[in-house]
Amino acid sequence: MANPVVHFEILGRDLFYGDLFGWELNVLDQMNYALVEAGERGIGGGIGKTDEGAGHVTFYIEVDDPQAYLDRAERLGGTTIMPVTVIPDMVTFALVADPEGHVVGVVKAESPEL
Repeated sequence: MANPVVHFEILGRDLFYGDLFGWELNVLDQMNYALVEAGERGIGGGIGKTDEGAGHVTFYIEVDDPQAYLDRAERLGGTTIMPVTVIPDMVTFALVADPEGHVVGVVKAESPEL
């Protein structure tokens, strides 16, 4: 797969899915977010709490240049939801919606956490 899915994210009112599936969570208190390690199978991800709006599920696709993919998505009728964002020493990512409104993330390939 040229650009693999490398991370998932589930945001809601609580950490329900971690409890449901018995996932080992690395809670990042300052962010109301927990990282889920992949283990031997599957992909890693994150579960976070959100107090604003409805929860959602997003998956992230590894790319070499997030801005280039945002530009390409817009040429194909998509919309940039979040511009390229850098969290220092963690990740560089962006969010894009397809023409129907489904949101996915793109994450720079060299990002160490995803």
